[in-house]
This record gives sequence, C-alpha cells and structure tokens, in this order.
Amino acid sequence: MKLQPLGDRVVVKPDADQDVRTSSGLVIPDTAKEKPQTGEVVAVGPGAFDDDGDRLPMDVKVGDTVLYSKFAGTEFKVDGVEHLVLSQRDLLAVVN
Repeated sequence: MKLQPLGDRVVVKPDADQDVRTSSGLVIPDTAKEKPQTGEVVAVGPGAFDDDGDRLPMDVKVGDTVLYSKFAGTEFKVDGVEHLVLSQRDLLAVVN
C-alpha cells in the first residue's frame, strides 16, 4: 500500500521499542513503557496553503528522522507495521 498524505501531513514510522531494563536487571513490561517519540518520515504531503492561496513548502522530506509530540497523530498499521499520520506542526525537530 502506498500512502500520499494530504496538506501539511506527514507519515512517520516510529522507531522500534527497545527492551528497557532497570539498573538491577528487571525488564519493564510493555504496558509501562513510554512510546518512542522519534521516527522516520516515509511520506510527505504537498504542504498547506497560505492566506493568498500559495502552497507553503514542507520542512521535512522522506528519510528524515524526526522528533514529534508525545500524544500527536493518528496511529494505523500497514502490512503489520505501525505508522503515524502527523500534522507538520506536531513535529518538533529533525534529528541529525
């Protein structure tokens, strides 16, 4: 399935969860883990329109690793892989 986000939206594949262990070696269960807030951009929309009707360029491109807001976006699965659709304003930074 190929996705083309609309407007200023971006499709992000979140980074994989890592096993989290305490300093004493206890494994923290999935229900207590925080979801990752970084991921790879897999699709970018064409951009939003300004007040004059001109399209604004997007700040990110496919392949960028981004940091996004904790509770932002809509989650969905494509071929068993989890993705997020986010508005560009929910992106906080590009990770270099």
